[in-house]
Formats: sequence, structure tokens, C-alpha cells
Amino acid sequence: MKMVVVLLGIALVAILVHFYMVKTYKFWKRQGVKQRPFAWFLDDTWTNALRMESPNDMFQRIYNYFSNVRYFGIYQFAMPTLVVKDPTLIKQLAIKDFDHFEDHLQFMPEDVDPLWGKNLFALQGKKKWHENRMLLSPAFTSSKLKMMFVLIREYAENLMEHLLKNDQNVYNVEAKYFFSRITNDLIATTSFGVAVDSFADPNNRFYLMGKKITNISSLRTTFVILGVLFFRRFFKLLKMRFFEQDAANYFEELTNDIVKNREENGSVRPDMINLMVQAKNKSQEGEMGTKNESLTPELTSGRRSRNVTNEDIVAQAVIFFLGGFDSVSSLMCFMAYELAVNPEVQRKLRKEICNTWDECGGTLTYDELSKMKYMDMVISEALRKWPNFLFSDRVCTKDYTIEPESPDEQPLHLKKGTLLMFPLYGIHHDPKYYPEPQRFDPERFNDENKQHINPYTYFPFGIGPRICLGSRFAIIETKAVFFYTLLNFEIVPLNETVIPVRASKKHFNLQPEQLKLGLKRVVKP
Repeated sequence: MKMVVVLLGIALVAILVHFYMVKTYKFWKRQGVKQRPFAWFLDDTWTNALRMESPNDMFQRIYNYFSNVRYFGIYQFAMPTLVVKDPTLIKQLAIKDFDHFEDHLQFMPEDVDPLWGKNLFALQGKKKWHENRMLLSPAFTSSKLKMMFVLIREYAENLMEHLLKNDQNVYNVEAKYFFSRITNDLIATTSFGVAVDSFADPNNRFYLMGKKITNISSLRTTFVILGVLFFRRFFKLLKMRFFEQDAANYFEELTNDIVKNREENGSVRPDMINLMVQAKNKSQEGEMGTKNESLTPELTSGRRSRNVTNEDIVAQAVIFFLGGFDSVSSLMCFMAYELAVNPEVQRKLRKEICNTWDECGGTLTYDELSKMKYMDMVISEALRKWPNFLFSDRVCTKDYTIEPESPDEQPLHLKKGTLLMFPLYGIHHDPKYYPEPQRFDPERFNDENKQHINPYTYFPFGIGPRICLGSRFAIIETKAVFFYTLLNFEIVPLNETVIPVRASKKHFNLQPEQLKLGLKRVVKP
């Protein structure tokens, strides 16, 4: 009898779960939005979560579900998500009607993990994120970037000196290892004011903790992500943090020590932490209305109305490190690969570098680097083909209706809290916008051709008011590293180089699986 009761209980639970899942996975169908047929417990993103598919392949597959539609529905871990493919509609939602779509998905609440929940990317509510954006914007003006460029140039020159000490004709590197150490050291000096040399001291604590805090694809982090998405309230009670505790503690202590030192000694550096320290001490009152062309007039006014805490400073420092360490190093990896397998592009770029070197008399300046047109074209094409951000998300913050434009559409009423996805990677690889999208062709971005590119089909750093604030820093950093690298070396494929390069299935963001390249000495002009 007991066995019968147990079996009946199991059957009842199974039936209830089944009907719950059927209801969940038919959300978009009930809204009259196209979606794939219901597959029990198999959402549209499970292949990457189980490390069976790289994130770029997954998002390309999703993008190709439906053609000739402006939008369609998918499910991320049972979370209904509207994929918006049409560039005109993306412009409308992300810019024109931004006041209805102000937020990113808040993955980790502030009260559970302030280090994640308080950073500029994760902050919700126009007032909060706008205040912090206005606070941080002055760190990325041209004048501040020029000051930071001096530090970048000094580091790049020292790096070349270190590499040239090796008497080998070809210096073999594992790309991610090589470029992540470069970006680690550059973030250390330009943001934290810490001198680090990850080649002379490969096991320095700053680098090791940096690797740990940026490893968002570890089994632990995957467990936390799935737990929060499926059992949000339970994980909130558990107070499980997104970042590993020892790495979080390290950056909290480091940043607090830097803040204390600068407050006590009055030292000033041209970096983000300095701006936060000034704001904390209320020395920037009324000076935060820095112009930002991506913001609407409504969002370019106002002053700070709350106190800045050390916790705020730590959160912004960590998200800046996260973007600068991981995203930029991945961009450098893929750009190095493309230069290695496209030698004509590399030769043309090196010619421009040598001409610039001659023009600036052997001392590279920020202005001369900024004027390099072909360098801009190569980086733009690398960001098109290999964007680290594979999509941009928005959360509906006010009820909104997408009006129909064709006979097979009906008014789509989006409730507050609905998640939207702008499929950046898919759009960047759509032959409708970029013929032969797998071909690396910097000429797409020459003066003549780039005029014909719809700006809403190219947004590697996001779109609208919440575009990545550090994009200019990332580009200057990348330019400087490749300028000095190609001035001294030719990037060449090795026998071990996998061609074409494969993206890793073990990460949620775009990274090469394994990429070995050679730096071959050249005669410096």
C-alpha cells in the first residue's frame, strides 16, 4: 500500500511539473509570437550551459531560427526572452523608447553580492545607474585617456624590451596566456595604480586573483548562475556570492587600501578610482554633467544626490577590471589570429605603423595613434567578427506595445519585467548586412564603405545610453599593444596553430579554445 502511495505521489509531481513546463514553454505562443516547438526541459541555451556548444555557435543557431521576422521568442533557463532582429526596431527600443527599457537583467541582487549588484553594468533604475555613469564618465574623456596612454606606452615599451631579450628568432606564445597578462598589467597600472609585471613574475597575486575573479565559466559559477535563475529566492536566502570569496576579498582590501592612501596623502592619478575618491569626498559636486552623445537630453542633466561609499568604489573597480582583463584580452587573441592567417592585412597594417613611427620621431603619441585609419579598420573588423559581447539585453521597465508592421504580426504587449535580447553576434554575421561574414575584411570599414553600414547592425560595445563606458579605453589599449608588437615582430601561425580557430565551449563569453602563435623578429625601422 505504501509503495502505491509513493508511486502515486511521484506520478502526481511529474504531472504537475509537466504542466508547469508546458505552460512556461508556451509563453510566446500564447502571445502570438513565433517560437520553436516545445521541448521538455530543453531551453534554447542548454547546450552552452552543458558545454556542448560554444557561445557564438549557440547564438548564431538561435539567430537563424526564423528568417524574415522582426522578432521571435526563446527561453533561457525557462525565462521567456524576446529576440529582436530588426535594426530599426532595435533603434526604437534601445534609444527612442529607452525610458521603457532602461535596465539590464539583474542577475545578482545588491543585498546578496554588492560587488556585482552595485557595479555600473548591473545597476538598475535610471537614477542609480545614471548617477554612477555621470560619476565615471570623466575618467574616459580624451584628456584622461591621453594621461593614461603615457602609462600604456611605457608598459608596451618595457614589454617589447622583455620579449627582445629572448634570442629566439620566433617567440612562441599561447595567445590567451600572453594577452591576458598584458591586459592584467595595464589595468593594474591605469586603474589601480599598482605596478605589476606578469611576465617577470607570472604568479603574482594580482594576476592570480584577477584570473579567479574573471573566471565566470567555472563549475562553481555555473552552479551559482543556474541556481539563481531557477531558484532565485532560495539562493538569495543562502547569500551565495557571484565572485569567489578569496578573490572578492583581495580586490576589496586592495581598493580600500588605495582609497585610504589617496585620502590620507592627497595623491592624484588619472584613473577611475581617483574620480570615485573625489566623489566620495564631495569634491566634484556640480561637475558631473559631462557631455555624452549617446545619452538623451533628459539623461545628461542632474547631480549626484547620494553619498559614494567604499563599497561603490570597489564594485566599479572590479567591473572595470572584469571588462579590461577578459574582454580586451579575448579581442587581442582573435585579432592576432586574423593577422597571422591574413598576412596581406598584417603587411598593410605594419606599413602604416612604420610610417606613423617615422612621423612621430620614435616616440608614439596619443594623437598620432588616434589618426591611424587602417588600424581603426582592422580593429573594427575584429570587433565585428569576434565581438566579446554576443548579445545586448534589456529589461522592460514599463509596459510597452510593439505595434504590428506586417499582416502576420499583431500588437505585442510587453509587461514590465519582460527580457529582451539584441543578437549582436548574429547580426554581425548576417550576410544581408555583411557579405561573406566569415571573411576577415577590414575594407568593410574604409571611409567609403562604412558610410553604407547601418549603425544598428554594428554595436560591439552595446547600444544606446547603456553602451560600454570603457570602449574607448579598450580600443586605445588594443591599438598600443599591436602598434609596438608589429613594430618589432611579425605574428605568424605555427605548426600547432589550429586553423580555423575554434571558440571554447567551456565559457559563456567568446574565447579561443587554444591558440598558439609565433612572434617572429623583424628589422625595426
